[in-house]
This record gives sequence, structure tokens and C-alpha cells, in this order.
Amino acid sequence: MRNLLQDSVERLLADAVTPEMLHAAEAGIWPVDLWADVEALGLPLAGVSEDFGGTGARWTEIFVVIRACGRTAAPLPLPEAIFANSLLATAGLQPPENGPIVFASGSHGDALKAIPWGRHAPWLVLHEPARGLIGLHSLADAEIIPGVNIAGEPRDTIRLATGSLQAEAAFGGDVDAIRAGGAMLRSAQIAGALERLTDMSATYANERIQFGRAIGKFQAVQQQLAVLATQAAAAGAAAETAFLRADAAFDSLAPAAAKAVASEAAAKAAEIAHAIHGALGFTHEHNLHFLTRRLWAWRDEYGSDAFWADHLGRTLAPLGAAGLWPRITAVLPETTAP
Repeated sequence: MRNLLQDSVERLLADAVTPEMLHAAEAGIWPVDLWADVEALGLPLAGVSEDFGGTGARWTEIFVVIRACGRTAAPLPLPEAIFANSLLATAGLQPPENGPIVFASGSHGDALKAIPWGRHAPWLVLHEPARGLIGLHSLADAEIIPGVNIAGEPRDTIRLATGSLQAEAAFGGDVDAIRAGGAMLRSAQIAGALERLTDMSATYANERIQFGRAIGKFQAVQQQLAVLATQAAAAGAAAETAFLRADAAFDSLAPAAAKAVASEAAAKAAEIAHAIHGALGFTHEHNLHFLTRRLWAWRDEYGSDAFWADHLGRTLAPLGAAGLWPRITAVLPETTAP
């Protein structure tokens, strides 16, 4: 399943997501055909069991889909849709058959802020921690105030209309269950973006001639490329660990570690990539900014590295020396290996 998903989504996004599409998306144009292709492959329902109309993929298999979205800077809420539909199915609710779907945590009577791609989604999954409920809401008559992040991606404020609720069910956990899920998604997207950023920087360093030779031949540049590759590898390993852990029992520890590592790597990697590309990399005409602006935005969404490092400290410190190692080694049970 993992190889099939990886081949399908990477081929689709590599061919479809062009600089022209990304510029159009930042201008507010929804990629209708790309979303239709995504739905035709069944990707939004990948994490939903067959009983609810999905393919029943494990999170470790879904990881390659989310990573590909980050690698290509795909301008659509596929990661959000996969997680939102999974939330519904986990609660015993039937996911919608089609259309983008996003998720949030809060109260149905309050303004829901910075909702990714809210203006393009007909559906929203809302977790209400105070009531212990999760519900599917229609956004047909919702009040939507447009907003964007630094990458130009929609991050909208939504006020649900009266009568928007379509179905609801009991749902355990607290607000961090949603935040942790979003953090896990962003960690994988950051990992994918860092992979491509490393490839682009290495290619440019080997093509850019300065002082009679490629700048990639200079030891200082080689050292920076090595640091960039290391940051990408660390983010990828941490993110994949979180998805692997989610197959066993979803909690906030692995997503916290993944997002802390990925967010820190995003900041360092973007700085290195722009240093290697020089002035050219800061122009709007060069494609580098499609990745670096998303890295700058994603590193803070659903909790920054500082936020999750604090969470890890508060969670692990009370265990003491005797409890720390068993807690860490329990994160990867052998039965969940891909």
C-alpha cells in the first residue's frame, strides 16, 4: 500500500503542481482539476476504513502522501482532509463523499480562526473539547473572513451558521488532540519541503560558477549543504516516527517531538538555502520562495518548536530518571513497523 500511494501521489503532484499553479493559488484560484484528480485516487479517504468508504491505509503509509504535499508545495488541503475524515470515522461518523474538508477545535458559537483553506471547503470537522463532542458541519452558509499566512495560503476565520451541524458524536481527548494532529501533518510537510530544498540547493551549487568553478566545490558551501541535508534527514526521521507511532496509539508525545525537530530544522534550512542561492533566491521569479515561505509559515502552525519542547518537558520531566527511558522506548512497538 505504501509504495502504491507514494508512486501515485508523487507522480500526480510532480506533474500537476507547477509554478504557474502556485502563483494562481496565491491569487485565490482554486485548483479544480487537481482536487478532482486527488479525489479520483481516493486520497482524502486514505485514512478511513473500508466500512466508511475509505482504503484503510495506516498512518505510516499516509506519511508518504503528506510528505509529497510538502515537497511540491501542493496548494490544496489534502493533509487536512485526510486527518478530518479520519477523525469522523474514528468517532463513528460517515465522512462526506466528496469536497475538501478541514478541521478545527473550539466552540460552534465562536469564531474559528486561521482555518487552512476554509474558503474552499464545503465541510468542517469541529472538535468541541468542553462538550466532549466532534461534529461535521456544513460551511454552505458560514461567514468566512479571508486571511493568508506568509506563504499566501488561505488561513480564514469562520463563523458557523445556525443549523450547520450535520452529525455529531462523543469524542474523547482535549484540544491538544487536534493540535497534535495538525502538528504531525505539518512535520511531514516540512520534511518533504526540506528534501526538495536540499535537492534544489545542491543542484544550484553544482551549476553556479564563481571564481572559475562551481560554488559547490568550495569547502564552506559543502559544509552548509551537509548541515542542510542533516536537518532534512532529522526532520524526516522525526516526522515518520510520529506517523509510525500513530498506528499504535495516537498521543501528543511523538507529534510533539516531530514538530519540535521539524520547526527548528525549517528555520535553519531556509537560512542556508537562501545563503547558497544568494540574491537570486530572494527574487519572486525564482521558485525557492515557494518552499521557504511555507517553511516559515508551517514552523509556527499548530505549535512552534518552543511550544512543543515545553510540552515535552512538562510531560517527561515528572517521570523522573527511572520512567524516562521506558516511556521513550515504548514509542515504537515492533508490531507497527511498516
